Amino acid sequence: MDARPLESLLEKLCSGDTEAAARVFLAFEPYLRKVVRRRLPAPLRARFDSADVVQSVWADLLTGFREAGWRFADVAHLRAFLVRATHNRFIDRARQAGLPRPAEGGELEQVPAPQPRPSEYAQAAEVWEKLLALCPPAHREVLRLRREGLSRAEVAARTGLHEGSVRRILRGLARRLAFPSSPADAPAPE
Repeated sequence: MDARPLESLLEKLCSGDTEAAARVFLAFEPYLRKVVRRRLPAPLRARFDSADVVQSVWADLLTGFREAGWRFADVAHLRAFLVRATHNRFIDRARQAGLPRPAEGGELEQVPAPQPRPSEYAQAAEVWEKLLALCPPAHREVLRLRREGLSRAEVAARTGLHEGSVRRILRGLARRLAFPSSPADAPAPE
């Protein structure tokens, strides 16, 4: 990567030139994709696209230039920033996807799934109560089994319903939860 043409592009980028931003992106994109691929074990490369990480970092960089007034003294500073931002974004995406986290020494470290926050528990309890209010008593067992993590086929086998009926019941509940204004979707009597 030759720094001389990039220096002039960096000046234009700092002034908000979007064409310069596109050209700088094209110059750095292969390098940043290598940064991601080096951290990603070979078996996981097919499941994880390095271009998505790089584009996400670049979108944040453009926002930073436009709204936050980010400036870099030279191409080396921009490159160092992009490498660090790409590395951090990769780790963030790996956590979200439940992929192993690359340790500094190259070994893989398993990242635990994030635990729900108390507010998420409260929101889930609220949605559960709404679903129960919308659900006829005959269908509550279907809802309870799905909440336990059973597949539609397993719910059908346990309740004696057809799998298509289980799907219809769940879709109907989801529809009533999303669009509760219809008089036909009033809460079921106890």
